[in-house]
Amino acid sequence: MVPAGFWSGETLKHRLEALVTPFDPDRVDCSAYTLSMGRELYVSPNEAMQDPLSVTIRQLGDGEGFTIPPGQFAFLLTEEKIEVPNDALALISIKAKIKWRGLINVSGFHVDPGFRGRLIFSVYNAGPVTVHLRQGQPMFLIWFANLDKPTALARNQPVQESFPPDLISGISGELQSLSGLNKKIKDLDKSLTDRVHSIEREQTYYRLIGGIALAVIIAMTVTWIRDGGPSRLFSPPPTVSSAVAPAAPMAPPVKPAKLEPQKAASGPTKP
Repeated sequence: MVPAGFWSGETLKHRLEALVTPFDPDRVDCSAYTLSMGRELYVSPNEAMQDPLSVTIRQLGDGEGFTIPPGQFAFLLTEEKIEVPNDALALISIKAKIKWRGLINVSGFHVDPGFRGRLIFSVYNAGPVTVHLRQGQPMFLIWFANLDKPTALARNQPVQESFPPDLISGISGELQSLSGLNKKIKDLDKSLTDRVHSIEREQTYYRLIGGIALAVIIAMTVTWIRDGGPSRLFSPPPTVSSAVAPAAPMAPPVKPAKLEPQKAASGPTKP
């Protein structure tokens, strides 16, 4: 029976050459082995993405950099393939210098006996700033510990070379992070503030026009009063002047003279 306990650095150098590909003895860190960032990753889209549903798995070139914005989630694949023997259990974590930036491991902390392939780290940026990483960067730690005896319940699955096909489909779409919600609230607040200022400018314009119109009405009223407007408004109507001579009475109509008829002569007239 093998005593349970964590593997020392010497044991790691002795046994991991057959369990880690590629293996580098200089990656042994005390009682842990350092794994590096691989060539495959997925970062959840944020509010800056025009089409969040179009974001998918990304392939990295040698030394290519990438970012994980604040409040965003990511899947990271290791460069190395590992194998956990049936008589051991592995524990995993992220290097402290990277965790101090706000990147935390949310995928779990152990690897089952019998596992073979590249490890998938689920991480979340809980910090206030964007985390910058690159392919090949040493960033993961793995520890091995003996079981009290080899287990017959070890995993028996194909070698994990990349992300499972259904891994990304379950989390596709925009992740409503606190950082993203804070930005949306600020944008909405700015929009409302701009609208309030616009309404205030319109009200000032209308008040100015109303003030000018009122001043014009007051000036016209004062001028009208000064020119005797009220006396003209309430004075009696004008009368006919006495200097005008009355019209002469009309003469009665003249009757035509009545003509007498002449008598006919009955004889010669006397000389």
